[in-house]
Amino acid sequence: MKNTGLYNIAASITTTLLLQLILTHHSFASGSPVIFPLPQEIEISDGHLNIDENTVILVPQLARESDMNLANFLVRELSDKFGIALSIKHTSKIPDNNGNMIVMGTIDNSLIRDYCQKNHIDVTDKSPGKEGYILNVSKDIIVVAGWDEKGAFYGLQSLRQIIKKTDPQVIAPCLRVRDWPAMSFRAIRLYIPGPENIAFFKRFLRDFMALYKYNKVVLEVNCMRLDRHPEVNAGWIEFAKFMKYTRSTGFKGKHGEIRNSVHQDAGDGYILEKNDVREIVRIANENHIEVIPEIPSLTHGYYLLTRHPELAENQADIWPDTYCPSNPKSYELMFDVYDEYIEVINPKMIHIGHDEWWGAPLDVCPLCKGKDYSELFAYDVNKIHGYLKKRGIKTIMWGDYLLESVRGAGPQERTTESGYKYKTPGAISPAVLQESIPKDILIFNWFWLGQKKDMELQHYGFKQVYGNFKPNISDWNARIKKVDVVGGAPSSWTATTEFNIGKDLILDFLGCANLLWSNHTLDQEKLGHIVRNLTSEVRMSLSAEWVPSQDGDPIKGIDISSIYNLTSESRIFDVRLNTLAEGEVHVDNKIFKLTKHKSGECAIAVGVQGTGENPLPGKISGIQINEDVSSLIFLHACAKPAGNQKSYFDIFNTFDTSDLLGWYKIIYEDGFIEIIPIQYGVNILEWNPGGGKSYDTREGDTGSPQQAYCYEADAVNCSSDMQNNPITFYAFEWVNSRFGKKIKEVHVIGSTDYKSVQPVYSHVVTEPLPSNAIMLIGLSKVVKRPVRKSQE
Repeated sequence: MKNTGLYNIAASITTTLLLQLILTHHSFASGSPVIFPLPQEIEISDGHLNIDENTVILVPQLARESDMNLANFLVRELSDKFGIALSIKHTSKIPDNNGNMIVMGTIDNSLIRDYCQKNHIDVTDKSPGKEGYILNVSKDIIVVAGWDEKGAFYGLQSLRQIIKKTDPQVIAPCLRVRDWPAMSFRAIRLYIPGPENIAFFKRFLRDFMALYKYNKVVLEVNCMRLDRHPEVNAGWIEFAKFMKYTRSTGFKGKHGEIRNSVHQDAGDGYILEKNDVREIVRIANENHIEVIPEIPSLTHGYYLLTRHPELAENQADIWPDTYCPSNPKSYELMFDVYDEYIEVINPKMIHIGHDEWWGAPLDVCPLCKGKDYSELFAYDVNKIHGYLKKRGIKTIMWGDYLLESVRGAGPQERTTESGYKYKTPGAISPAVLQESIPKDILIFNWFWLGQKKDMELQHYGFKQVYGNFKPNISDWNARIKKVDVVGGAPSSWTATTEFNIGKDLILDFLGCANLLWSNHTLDQEKLGHIVRNLTSEVRMSLSAEWVPSQDGDPIKGIDISSIYNLTSESRIFDVRLNTLAEGEVHVDNKIFKLTKHKSGECAIAVGVQGTGENPLPGKISGIQINEDVSSLIFLHACAKPAGNQKSYFDIFNTFDTSDLLGWYKIIYEDGFIEIIPIQYGVNILEWNPGGGKSYDTREGDTGSPQQAYCYEADAVNCSSDMQNNPITFYAFEWVNSRFGKKIKEVHVIGSTDYKSVQPVYSHVVTEPLPSNAIMLIGLSKVVKRPVRKSQE
């Protein structure tokens, strides 16, 4: 495929060709390499540059720190990912006839400046502009030229994406890119990780957020070690343990008053040492990601008030949510806490929260009784805004209590289940909003479902960020022309772990990355295709585990056809495997040989017992292995869609937010048993994704569809007629945890009493599901690496 002339990819190519360009293929035979988010301008041409240990990274004689940072970043990347050790060479000019070179830097880098002048390439403040870059790859040189340091860094991130291994070579395809961001505020909002998840979070910053060109991370930080207030730390641990051990996702007040979002899994319920927080900030800064602490104030104050109930608006609460804005001591405590975070993080902006103000029933606080709650809210906001402004820090806040169209006008009447009546604040009055709330506060707008609310914020003079951002936002291209939106921030509302982010949020985070960076939007169905193809690379970057199938050892099929019990003509659960391919199918290096039994069976099928009859056996035994393997790779799918709620619906047990269809039982030669869960949306999906329907594009509570991808398994096309009867199975690789021990056999077992978590905030609700099935059509093994003769 060859294209001439720099073009706008959305305007100049068909959807099919666009998908060819942007989908990840792990060989270049089937399409071009991905750059994601979609670059603004790209030209792809024939040929490639081989990257090997003769390739040299060139830097100026007097290289700046930023030049060396780029060079060292790429050296580490190629060493860790491909086993190639590149050298860095200082030079005064780029050689004329010496291939296999890489040059990276800003336009102030003398090598970059000379290259651009010689090749008539404009790199200016207008084009590509702030954070923009060009990436040129020819058969003998790679050049990354940024207008500024961030631009050069983002050019490197695009280069990281296009470098691929095509055995036995590592190559970069020839192309030219000119790229720049659509929006300046590209953030992800989440809880700061707990101590055991900091290593993962560093990878997430470097190998996900930076790679896909996010430039800010909003971290809720209510759990750092506080030297001035150790009692706040002690109270937080007490509170987090209470929530976990009582199996609570939330709780109610003394009379059953509504509460919400207690955020007990920030920091995994632990206390982070200041040096851990400093290290997170350092890694973020290295990757051009600005850390914005979200320090809840006024509301969501559980962490603050557990040991200070005397400051609570409602002192009758067991666990107070809201501090009293009429008590000066509230600010003595709040500002002490702010000061310690400011000292450690040194932020340019702080998010002060101020959402969900219903934890403060009106007129229960003797100091606030009879006062105008609008004035109280404005007083609190101004108090904090002024405190931060003196320190040169910009204020961010949630905007729901600024608009009557969101929170209602005047006090809101509420009645508990027991019949107790009380009032909570509605939105502040328009007059107070206009006169008393500083307009230089950046507003997080999570209520963007109605575009009129965007315009209301703009009418009052606020700049806004779409908070709780989702890629299924409606009328994106039209609304950003009307509204002064500076960016967006998709959110995570549960513990920051690889499981939670991987299971729930990869599609949201990738889809939003594209909206915030690129002018080329994608609908949900195309985005789903892209995410399924990117999932393998995302997983390998975020996981700290070696993957045997990627490390060069032989992958051999295991013949399981003698145990097949489902024919290709069967219509159990309306499964249609009549076009199931025969022969070799693969994804990445995962290879399977599909065969049919002589009597027509093509799959192992195990019943998952829910409501209704299930004609399939609940267990299949005797898949013989009898070998010390490095890993087993299962090619499986379920018969019907199942449930996969986002993890915040069951905070104390996020594992079970994904339906457990069954498990593989691994039996070792010594009788030891290991169980591998088969979980919908984690390592398995249905055989016909979406049931032949397009993905839901409505702006629902949980946002993007949870059936679009499964984080731990890769989609494999398995039909001989993908157009008329698409069949997709999922390759899930399990790594042997007991190297040196033979695995005797594998059993497949379906769940009984099959239930799904339902989307209820206040407490966990489960609901029986219709019966289902697990289907296994292929099984491969990565065999033990032989010892070299010289090592014997």
